[in-house]
Amino acid sequence: MHLTRRELGHLAVALVPAGLLPARLAAQGARKPNSKFAGVQVGLNVPYNFGGREMDPDEVLSRCLTLNVNALELRSQPVEAFLGSPGSNGRKATPDEMTKWRTSVQIDRAAAFRKKYESAGVLIEIVKYDGIYAMADAEVDYCFNLAKTLGARAISCEIDAAHTERIGRFADKHKLMVGYHGHTATAPAHWEAAFAQAKFNWANLDIGHFLAGNNTSPVPFLKQHHARITHVHVKDRKMHEGATTPFGQGDTPIVEVLRLIRDNKWPIQATIEFEYPVPAGSDRMTEIAKTIEFCRQALVS
Repeated sequence: MHLTRRELGHLAVALVPAGLLPARLAAQGARKPNSKFAGVQVGLNVPYNFGGREMDPDEVLSRCLTLNVNALELRSQPVEAFLGSPGSNGRKATPDEMTKWRTSVQIDRAAAFRKKYESAGVLIEIVKYDGIYAMADAEVDYCFNLAKTLGARAISCEIDAAHTERIGRFADKHKLMVGYHGHTATAPAHWEAAFAQAKFNWANLDIGHFLAGNNTSPVPFLKQHHARITHVHVKDRKMHEGATTPFGQGDTPIVEVLRLIRDNKWPIQATIEFEYPVPAGSDRMTEIAKTIEFCRQALVS
């Protein structure tokens, strides 16, 4: 059976009453979570998807288990809070304070963070860093070392043509991929320039932003550069800088992208980035569960 993305969207909503989606997923009991469908790893950008960049690590894990998600792009803030960062839990820290802390903290303590998540069945595949371009060299080394301690296969950050060559040198040094995240102003040439600068400079292809900013499908770029893509961000948007919509209501070829990854067995995480407004009468967890179900149906159909 082959369904259009809009048919999938309607089906995802109809199959389970909105308020019961997270409860149904949580009811799987003590079984380990599993959001790998037809060979494609579906993941979440957390805690961003839950409404911010900072959240108690136990709360992040609990929500992922409720949603039956077993792989993440995890922001660095919960890990740094776990390690005792002076800039966590609403506290303000100066850049100098953060530099001093990052270059002196015992990174191996993050192994306990990793163990807790992995024991629950959740893998930290990618670690997202904000503000990495302003960091001193020793801090950038810290970012890569922390990611490796957490078991990640890549880090991610926003793309900035003025800095990708520098960060690429660290990526090659650590032999750890960096996936540069693009917004609507990012064109294929920006990533291709970064690819030429360093072996471990890769792309985090946001298929919604790509479509809205370039006014064309991201599929040709994915086909051409799949071997240099760490993960795709899955969201639905309209063309011409259009709005972010519930999955299946925009112009983004989510189903085609997911099936392309599936059929070619590319090791690319499909990372849901939840950004559309929560409809009246619903809540964020219910809507995230719907996006996961949309991806599952697209992949198993």
